Amino acid sequence: MNANQIINMIMRMFVRKAVNKGMNMGIDRVAGRGKASSEMTKQERQQAKAGKKTVQRSRQSLKVARKIGRM
Repeated sequence: MNANQIINMIMRMFVRKAVNKGMNMGIDRVAGRGKASSEMTKQERQQAKAGKKTVQRSRQSLKVARKIGRM
């Protein structure tokens, strides 16, 4: 392996982490409707909490699907 391949591999790792973090933040923002919890009504807070639980379950199912795909 030459130095260029190693540098590219490391850069891909960092870029992948940054993109994933940005996607997760965007999904969390949409699930929370973009408001702080102090600005939300009680019903909005409940909906945001349910949305975050749904996002958490979908991420978990994606992880399981990836593990199954590796087998």
